[in-house]
Amino acid sequence: MTGTRAHPRSDDKAARPPTPRLRLKPKAPATGYVDGAWWPKSRDLTEELPELVEVLGVRLGRVERVAYAMAAWTPPPRRFAVDGQRVRLEGFTYQNPHVIYVTGTNNGRISLLVVPPDTEEAKAHEALLTAAHRGNADRPAEILAVAGVPTQRVAP
Repeated sequence: MTGTRAHPRSDDKAARPPTPRLRLKPKAPATGYVDGAWWPKSRDLTEELPELVEVLGVRLGRVERVAYAMAAWTPPPRRFAVDGQRVRLEGFTYQNPHVIYVTGTNNGRISLLVVPPDTEEAKAHEALLTAAHRGNADRPAEILAVAGVPTQRVAP
């Protein structure tokens, strides 16, 4: 069987990375402020990004850059390797603390609402679904407020 690749069995959890808590709008012309939402487990980008980069690579090609609000995350290095590929991490003081921007090699960019890691599961799920709804054009703070997610504190 030359040229075939072995795939892990569906019940082989050790062979599969955990699925990130992510919802994206369907592929279509962009609408609204965000293209979906992400619910990380922590405020440490170096811990959270490998799973996210792997999934977003399907739409973006190889992920080259992640822009984030400096006040919202534990300070990461400026460059980070994911599966041997370098990803540039760029922190900004003026960026919305509830949004990250992920750019890939095909010049595509995905903007994601970031649901705070300590959010209750039901509220986080509501925010994920709302942000990923095809016609949603709400601002990030509005999505979080409707889901009942507090937005006052973003510091790690």
